[in-house]
Amino acid sequence: MLTKAYLCAPEKACFLKLLIGMKYTTEINRRRTFAIISHPDAGKTTLTEKLLLFGGAIQTAGAVKSNKIKKHATSDFMEIERQRGISVATSVMTFEYDGNLINLLDTPGHKDFAEDTYRTLTAVDSVILVVDSVNGVEDQTRRLMEVCRMRDTPVIVFINKMDRDGKNRFDLLEEIEKELNLHLHPMTWPINSGKDFKGVYNLYDKSLVLFTANTKANDEDAVRISDLSASLLEDRLGEKDAAVLREDVELVDGVHGALNNEDYLKAAVAPVFFGSAVNNFGVKEMLETFVRIAPTPRSRETSKRLLDVNEDKFSGFIFKIHANLDPKHRDRIAFLRVCSGRFERNKYFHHVRLDKDIRFSNPYSFLARSKDVIEEAYPGDVVGLFDTGNFKIGDTLTEGEDFFFTGIPSFSPEIFKEVINKDPMKTKQLEKGLLQLTDEGVAQLFTQFGGNKKIIGCVGELQFEVIQYRLLQEYGAAVEFRALPFYKACWLTSTDDKKLVEFSRFKQANIAEDKDGHMVYLAQSEWFLNTERTNNPEIEFHFTSEIHKAE
Repeated sequence: MLTKAYLCAPEKACFLKLLIGMKYTTEINRRRTFAIISHPDAGKTTLTEKLLLFGGAIQTAGAVKSNKIKKHATSDFMEIERQRGISVATSVMTFEYDGNLINLLDTPGHKDFAEDTYRTLTAVDSVILVVDSVNGVEDQTRRLMEVCRMRDTPVIVFINKMDRDGKNRFDLLEEIEKELNLHLHPMTWPINSGKDFKGVYNLYDKSLVLFTANTKANDEDAVRISDLSASLLEDRLGEKDAAVLREDVELVDGVHGALNNEDYLKAAVAPVFFGSAVNNFGVKEMLETFVRIAPTPRSRETSKRLLDVNEDKFSGFIFKIHANLDPKHRDRIAFLRVCSGRFERNKYFHHVRLDKDIRFSNPYSFLARSKDVIEEAYPGDVVGLFDTGNFKIGDTLTEGEDFFFTGIPSFSPEIFKEVINKDPMKTKQLEKGLLQLTDEGVAQLFTQFGGNKKIIGCVGELQFEVIQYRLLQEYGAAVEFRALPFYKACWLTSTDDKKLVEFSRFKQANIAEDKDGHMVYLAQSEWFLNTERTNNPEIEFHFTSEIHKAE
């Protein structure tokens, strides 16, 4: 065998390039980047922790809502999340399982923080949708699935809380298919539900996994039954349940057959698993299937072309910014999704919007609140970058080429409130807090034209409570909010600057500037908005700010 020592210089270079290319391909193929999404209280954060347990990332799960157990969900790192028992910000967790590197993004379920979730969905290659077997499909589930369908994101469905009395399994599948416009493909099948729940039958590897309440499932609970007609089924389940399972499996197999993996990757079919996340039941079967079939990092559309994930030049985009991830250090972290090439510590990369090169001496990978400095990252990875104010959501980093990644959503706020400073001595802290917290993308900051009135715009009431709490806890600034009678924010553009100046003078009470100095019209109602659009044909009214607008 020809070794490196006997190669001439050009051959050595080719050999080294080949080795680097092989490693690059291997690293891409072993990565899975996905988000867990659901309606609030469906069990999403609990499921996240069970996956972390299987990956060895944590040793014990936190009790999300238990007041008796002084532990909290690993993925909920903000103090207000631990107090309220809900997730209000996307958190990132990286762990290894069976030779694969898993990048898991746990998203907020609450509708008031949907914007954070929508942006997170642009940074993943697939999703796991958690559905509560008791409540079935809920409003937020529908909205989340609309975003997934827009991007043809592959979906795996985990039907949770099977140990509670819920809907009939066939009725539930029919509801999910009809309400979410999904074609489902069961991979496991439940034996009863509620207090009669006995376990699931794995349709893929023909095994029965038995359930015992308040205990964690393990390999000893799995019974391989290749032939369902065997009497062993009666021994384990009893005659009645054995007969029902045989009938159900025959029906399911007859309708669905084997899973076509290509259909799943094209988002035409969604595999379905049944279980109980709080009891760690049915989770392993889903995880093992996920690492087997879920997509590796995908190519992505840019403002110039389709970017091939196998390109060797680095590129990535910022999909989330979080201030004070560690309140003790007042750090501000920008979350970068790597899309192509290799991210390297201390290497200069091109910031497209600012048109300047920057490098990062301490890039992080995450396990919720804990973070580790990394030397390199590959497509699919989520990297935390220490940010001194260089980044906005949607910013692109490359190895020199100028383009932007497309499809990162922004929304017009629906609720507007004036910020009332309760402590004038803390004005500087308040200004800094408002700027940093609104940079995170879940709220927008406006300054009323010709004055200093600060207005926060959000899509949900709970966001104001979180902002008020964080301003006090993280910046020492006490505020109140006063509701304002606006219903929509519209960004104004015109080819005639005089028209904009004239409009802003006549409508001064309704004109504000966003953080970037762009003019915004705050409409009191749909009627007022339509009237102004009709009366001012030279002015365009935009319902979203242009995230990539060059400064």
